[in-house]
Amino acid sequence: MGKTGGTEGPVTAAERRKNKAHGCPSFILSRMALPKEVEIKFRVEEVRALTRKLRVSGFRLLTRRTHEINTLYDLPGQPLRARGELLRLRKYGTEWLVTHKSKGRMGRHKTRVELETEVSDGPKMDAIFYALGYRPTFRYEKFREEWSDGTGHVVVDETPIGNFGEIEGPPRWIDRTAKQLGIGPQQYITDTYAGLFFAWKRRRRSAAREMTFRAIKKP
Repeated sequence: MGKTGGTEGPVTAAERRKNKAHGCPSFILSRMALPKEVEIKFRVEEVRALTRKLRVSGFRLLTRRTHEINTLYDLPGQPLRARGELLRLRKYGTEWLVTHKSKGRMGRHKTRVELETEVSDGPKMDAIFYALGYRPTFRYEKFREEWSDGTGHVVVDETPIGNFGEIEGPPRWIDRTAKQLGIGPQQYITDTYAGLFFAWKRRRRSAAREMTFRAIKKP
């Protein structure tokens, strides 16, 4: 997903992949502004209508509808959650990603430092987390499409609790893109999927403990 990194300017996912392809070593992060994720979510009533608007607005499809399963980890007592941090292992199609997110700064948009890397063996990464004392605390599942106009990204997520979109990139671009898609600031959501799930769980009085299609009994 797109990033903004302090005075370094916006860094998109495409640029991040380009840096990787060019062999940009990870230790360079210690000499650069850490990558920041700036985004908003919004509810999607009709997925096809949204994708038509994306095409009209000049976006191209980067990744077709792909299954995604996410596991959050924490230590006993959940100190990461208490600090507003997140440690996640994601399987996206056949790819595995490990992500750490810092505590977010809330405003019109949600901003937080995000560090992410691909791993070749997800189950082995899970075993490493276990060896370090981390345990799974929450799982959430969705089908995701990724779109980009070259500046930022819009993703379309089909989840067990409804459909959502995310717009990620430079703040002014987020607002401009949202307006093009017919989304007003009052429709912006800055909560996490865990937060959205537990709010849904309270409203529905659901016994589900995770945001998966099986737990919520959706196909």
